[in-house]
Amino acid sequence: MQRKIIALAVASLASGAALAQTNVTVYGVVDAGYLYSSGNQPGGGSNTFSGLSSGISAGNRIGFKGSEALGNGLSAVFTLEYGLDIDSNQGIGTGGLNARQQFVGLASDKLGTVALGRQYAPGFNASARNSALDATDLAIQSNLSVLSGMSITPNSPARFNNAITYTSNNYSGLSFSAIYGFGEEGVENSTSDGGKYGVGANYANGPINVDLVYQGRQDVVIPATDTTPKNPTGKDINEWYLGGSYDFKVVKLFASYQELYSQTTQATPTFKGSDLWTVGINAPIGAGTASLSYGELSLDNTKMKDGSSWGAGTMYSYPLSKRTSVYAAYSYFSNDKYSLPMQTQLAPITGGGQIGIGAVGESNYAIGAGMTHSF
Repeated sequence: MQRKIIALAVASLASGAALAQTNVTVYGVVDAGYLYSSGNQPGGGSNTFSGLSSGISAGNRIGFKGSEALGNGLSAVFTLEYGLDIDSNQGIGTGGLNARQQFVGLASDKLGTVALGRQYAPGFNASARNSALDATDLAIQSNLSVLSGMSITPNSPARFNNAITYTSNNYSGLSFSAIYGFGEEGVENSTSDGGKYGVGANYANGPINVDLVYQGRQDVVIPATDTTPKNPTGKDINEWYLGGSYDFKVVKLFASYQELYSQTTQATPTFKGSDLWTVGINAPIGAGTASLSYGELSLDNTKMKDGSSWGAGTMYSYPLSKRTSVYAAYSYFSNDKYSLPMQTQLAPITGGGQIGIGAVGESNYAIGAGMTHSF
């Protein structure tokens, strides 16, 4: 009997020691609401949607992250995070909602973190931090940056596959990050075909936040079609971004400016560059926060006059608790007759996909209200 008690005690201690070495957190976001959107489609006709939409204010996700202390200030870290569509019969990794990020790495108390896998480029969080509407579906910077093919955006283009990253520790508010995503396109010309890279610096101290980002796509590979094979252009697409915010407590101001330079007309046949600027303001009203944002996108076209699009939006968010909030939002976009079709990512089509609303020379708008819960 005593031997059994001793064995159970030893097993309990061993189990406790193992648990103490590993820290795993389950987290996520659940967001849904009602959305009405209307605008003109490219090629003619109108597109109107009225119904439930998933992830208006924040992308739905479920994630697992953890760390294990290895000694001498070194830890093993990992994150597995997957998108969800909660208003239809779809689960993890379905309907095009695959991994948002998934990586494993080593973190040092003194030297920073190195990680391997699908990860955020510096432009993802930088563009979200300096937008008054954050990374919501109705955000102005988010929509206009996607429209012009920018990778400095709080959307999927700023998530790099096959990537190795370095993230520095925080030095009195200053931190640095770098990423390289291997192309792995199977093209014989160069190992850099389809590669992506980015570097970023962030300064966040007290009321001020500033981000500077540079990202590039190497030897851009044109996807294969039924009539043309996959091929590299041998040319790059480069971007830079500067954004910041300042919190006066009574109001918080936001601003950003970014440019894209395309050295290839195969990957971007209608334009060779673009620039985008946004301004915004947040202000506390009651227990909630009201936000306003405005932005303009200019396109340097190759086969016609230069085009432009502009957008404006507003949002009010009211917290019911530290993890739950309700919101209402409105956005409006307008394209001139030399612009590209607007990609607002808002109007669902048959089959669970999404289609932009708005066409060249036309305008579109969206209004929605919903609820967000994070855990």
